[in-house]
Amino acid sequence: MIRNIIFDWSGTLVDDLPGVWKATNHVLEQAGAPILSLDEFRAEFELPFTNFYDRHVPDISLDQLEKWFHGYFSQVSGDVLALPHALEFLEFCKSKKIRCFILSTVNSDYFATQAANAKMEGYFEETFLGIWDKRKKINEILDDHNLTREETLYVGDMQHDVDTAHHGGVYSAALLTGYNTLEQLGESDPSIITTNLAVLQKVLLENDMTLPDSTKPRRPIPTVGALIYNPLGQVLMIRTEKWSGKWGIPGGKIEYGESSTSALQREIAEETGLNVSEIEFVLSQDSIESEEFHRPEHFVLLNYTCRTVGETDVTLNEEAQEYRWVTEEEALQLDLNLPTQVLLEAVLSREHTTADA
Repeated sequence: MIRNIIFDWSGTLVDDLPGVWKATNHVLEQAGAPILSLDEFRAEFELPFTNFYDRHVPDISLDQLEKWFHGYFSQVSGDVLALPHALEFLEFCKSKKIRCFILSTVNSDYFATQAANAKMEGYFEETFLGIWDKRKKINEILDDHNLTREETLYVGDMQHDVDTAHHGGVYSAALLTGYNTLEQLGESDPSIITTNLAVLQKVLLENDMTLPDSTKPRRPIPTVGALIYNPLGQVLMIRTEKWSGKWGIPGGKIEYGESSTSALQREIAEETGLNVSEIEFVLSQDSIESEEFHRPEHFVLLNYTCRTVGETDVTLNEEAQEYRWVTEEEALQLDLNLPTQVLLEAVLSREHTTADA
């Protein structure tokens, strides 16, 4: 059971990525080095950050780099806000009497300002700030605070956070809300990767405050999903980070004792706020450890079509980042995950066959 959580700060509880990226580009400009796009920065930046600067501006002293960086970032630090679901997760930890700590590279002055703005003061038993290499601090924290390693989870958004957890012999949860990409985080072999803290909270609750046991025999997971049509004949596409930022359809797992169509209606309501009817089965698919999904899983996908009933206003939950109502042909032009592409092509083929008949 998880009784202790050590949090990273930046990209885990607050969103300072835009400010840090701009401040870093300011440093590179001052040093006469090429600036980076946001995607390039996410791919290149690492902790300890001295490694990053050694590659890009090896001839500039650390003192000078720090002056340039803080001269810019101090102007925007106050604009840093809490990430979605962060406060709710801290309240969840409080309700479960989980001991919470911060282990972060963030400057103590920036932390004080950002924590006040994010209304996160008072949640942490102790904070460890300005730690450039967290691997050198994790065991001291565990020992000094009598934290049982088998009951401790480190939550962060970078490979260095996962490496820190490995170094301390604790569990690690890697979030897709910050600096590193799904591919980068996967290379570090965390205990779990989740899109955000709301999903992590759901996982903990579903597993009695533990993480899924990777040593148990694994079985395929039956799921449902559907192309949803509105009265204009458009289909609903949603984009999710857990499918590598690709577009797909709403859906999810079938619960015990639940029919597949009931599961479909429930999942669609939870993920989009829509009510649907005229449910028709199209095909089943196997998705076995797809590289597009954020963790290795074997899904048995039961795919349907259906139509909206009543309102067509979409309200996304925490699992998706964006939605669009588009024609079937427009949907094919999107960057679709493979199962959605297969389903859409099957539906279009069926329509063409019916029309020819």
